[in-house]
Amino acid sequence: MNNDSSGGNPWGGNAGGDGGPKSPWGEAPPRRPASRGPTGRGDLDDLLRRGQERLRGSLPGGGGQLAHVPWLLIAAAVLAIWLVATATYRVQAQERGVVLRFGKYVETTGPGFHLKLPSPIDSVVLPKVEQVNSVDITGGEGASENLMLTGDQNIIDIAYAVRWKIKNPELFLFELADPDTTIHEVAEAAMRAEIGRATLDNAIGPQRAQIAEQVRERMQEILDSYRAGIEVRGVDIRQADPPAAVKDAFNDVSAAQQDAVQAINQSKGYAQKLLAGAQGAAAQFDAVYAQYKLAPEVTRKRIYLETMESILSKVDKTVIEPGNVQTYLPLPEVRRHDLAPAPQGK
Repeated sequence: MNNDSSGGNPWGGNAGGDGGPKSPWGEAPPRRPASRGPTGRGDLDDLLRRGQERLRGSLPGGGGQLAHVPWLLIAAAVLAIWLVATATYRVQAQERGVVLRFGKYVETTGPGFHLKLPSPIDSVVLPKVEQVNSVDITGGEGASENLMLTGDQNIIDIAYAVRWKIKNPELFLFELADPDTTIHEVAEAAMRAEIGRATLDNAIGPQRAQIAEQVRERMQEILDSYRAGIEVRGVDIRQADPPAAVKDAFNDVSAAQQDAVQAINQSKGYAQKLLAGAQGAAAQFDAVYAQYKLAPEVTRKRIYLETMESILSKVDKTVIEPGNVQTYLPLPEVRRHDLAPAPQGK
């Protein structure tokens, strides 16, 4: 048995020039062709590969992976929800919708649902135009008094509040940087001007309501000149007193003035009473005189008797008239006799 140095196989063959094994019959096994026509597996792989490449080319960026498709769908859904949510808005009954486009005023809308361009193109501000706001004005920061000078050169400590609401939303939003500060300063100026025209007595007493109305009107004029878009609803003066340092002395003066007014009123009442009595007596005298002219003797006699009756009604006297003795039984004796208790046992 011969062994071939070229490395033959048991059937006497070798790997051949191409190094491939040979069959036992001395023939090399056939090679698998690179392509087997349109129905072969290689063409199917090529077809799938070309389809994937075309799909990648149609996606944004051209080089994405098929695994990115769900994330794109989620992003598209989020974008749609965002557009719907930012393209509608609702205005409540006490509000007004001020629409801004890139920060520039576009329109003012009333209560209800409305459409707009999505954010950040359009934005909406909703000021509450029906809400009544209040600004309290007392002493300055760290002070307990708000002192003002009256028209008669007296000092008054005054505290008040201003009630206001929005009249024009667009003017209110774009013409004023700090509405509360503006209202505070305008109210101070208007109040000082009106207090400077009034006396101390009027400012703390009967003209307080009138001063408050004048302050409201003056504030409205100033704010309208500022184009503030604010309506002043009212000014309420809550305190109008002299300064604390002189309050006791002022109270004493007020008490003395009240006592003087009371004394004057009492004297006027007494004078009216005396005048009414004198007028009544004069009228009575005129009536008696008219009767006297008609019957002098009878009138004189009646006057004499009435006068004596009024004088002697409460004394124990016996009167004897000259020329005609007449005895007058004093009435007090009769009264005492009638009022005396009857003796007991009889």
